[in-house]
Amino acid sequence: MSLLDRVPEYIRSLVPYEPGKPIEEVEREYGIEGSIKLASNENPLGPSPKAVKAVAERVSDLHLYPDGDSFYLKRALAAKLGVSQDRLIFGNGSNELIELAVRTFMRPGDEAIVAHRAFVIYRLVVQAAGGASKIVPLKDFTHDLEAMAQAITPKTRVVFLANPNNPTGTIYRRREFERFLERISAEILLIVDEAYFEYVGDADYPNSIAYQVYQGEGRTILTLRTFSKLYGLAGLRIGYAVGPKEIVGLMQRVRQPFNVNAAAQWAALAALDDAEHIRRTLEVNREGMEYLEREVDKLGLKRVASQANFILLRVGDGRAVFEKLLRRGVIVRPMGAYDLPDYIRVTVGTMMENSRFIEELKTVVKENE
Repeated sequence: MSLLDRVPEYIRSLVPYEPGKPIEEVEREYGIEGSIKLASNENPLGPSPKAVKAVAERVSDLHLYPDGDSFYLKRALAAKLGVSQDRLIFGNGSNELIELAVRTFMRPGDEAIVAHRAFVIYRLVVQAAGGASKIVPLKDFTHDLEAMAQAITPKTRVVFLANPNNPTGTIYRRREFERFLERISAEILLIVDEAYFEYVGDADYPNSIAYQVYQGEGRTILTLRTFSKLYGLAGLRIGYAVGPKEIVGLMQRVRQPFNVNAAAQWAALAALDDAEHIRRTLEVNREGMEYLEREVDKLGLKRVASQANFILLRVGDGRAVFEKLLRRGVIVRPMGAYDLPDYIRVTVGTMMENSRFIEELKTVVKENE
């Protein structure tokens, strides 16, 4: 038996995540210039200026290994969140933290509960660890917490929740979450992905960190967050998780040394205090979302009400609309990989980018009539 023959079927059958093409390659391939990218839910204002300055000032230190424990960033973030430092762990984006949690708490044959049309990485990571994902349909494009609780079996080790959910942008609310918690055993790790939580304007949104101690009991909740969206640091890949110190301590044993690069730590630390960049980002997102919703409604297209920095639109043949927009220099994300072939996901951009998208979408819609 060869080395390749020894690779288990659960690895062989994995379908790799399909990233979008670099914008430069899209322009070269289609012979266009001045493209706009509204496909990856990035911050249209760019990175925090304070973060850029912090990296520029220390770029001559790049020959040194990064702080293996993110000491200064951990101290600052713990103070900001009001948690002890031993409840924090940092990763190379939230993706690495998902992987660390699964590697720590799941074994081949274990199950995870995952919502259908939630972030595809959950299922990929579970399968790579030899686990099985039990898929629960969304209800009105939102996590059906009642159905997810009912899906739990003695084999369940992890439940994934995304709030807001990607790619729908929807949220579940406080009372639903509290009812759900009452049915979840402490033997199950509840991973709550809050990558887009800063954009939520609903007062009934449940901050999962506040529920890690609920009704006097400690809960095995691991909250995932990121510096990629609000702070505009997607290219540096840095995320963090907050959880019970025992859960975090075990994940720290699995985490590789120097997993978060030095520039990411410098930038994230500076971005935490960039109140002006945060204010502008939220304002641009709010105004842009209102504009997109208004214009999409005029076109008679169905949209999903979003609490994030993107919007899910039903456009007919999502792949065909994606291709037509691409040829016009507007890059969005088709949703076939999420079993939503009629939809595209569009990031809220600057007002110039939003208006250009709408004008090009109008042309495509007319062509399809």
